[in-house]
Amino acid sequence: MSANLDLVRSILAAWERGEFRFSAEWHPEIEFVVADGPEPGRWVGRPGIEEGARAILSPFENARIEAEEFRELDGGRILVFVHNSGRARTSELQIEQMRVKAADVFHVHDGKVTRLVAYWNRDRALTDLGLEE
Repeated sequence: MSANLDLVRSILAAWERGEFRFSAEWHPEIEFVVADGPEPGRWVGRPGIEEGARAILSPFENARIEAEEFRELDGGRILVFVHNSGRARTSELQIEQMRVKAADVFHVHDGKVTRLVAYWNRDRALTDLGLEE
């Protein structure tokens, strides 16, 4: 197992516990992209990724991201299939009811995450990456 994969696994382990922290493993000029879903956007830097995460997570209570599969790609990229869960604050709709099978693509360089692209639609991630399920 590579150091990049170990790094991403440790980040996802924290997310599974509901700990969405952004610290030493994040490059100071990280680019965070939400490619699709209800809040697409792009943010830069650690304050930016925190702002983007708040925009995505704040509508939900008990938000969790659970890793289902890790795939190490070329160029320091790690594709992670994830399952999102939580409850919408206003409608109390469970994310599971929306059947969100998402994906995250981590770009890692010199032990830091330099870019994170989040997809609400797993198929779009595979298409963007030129991969097939």
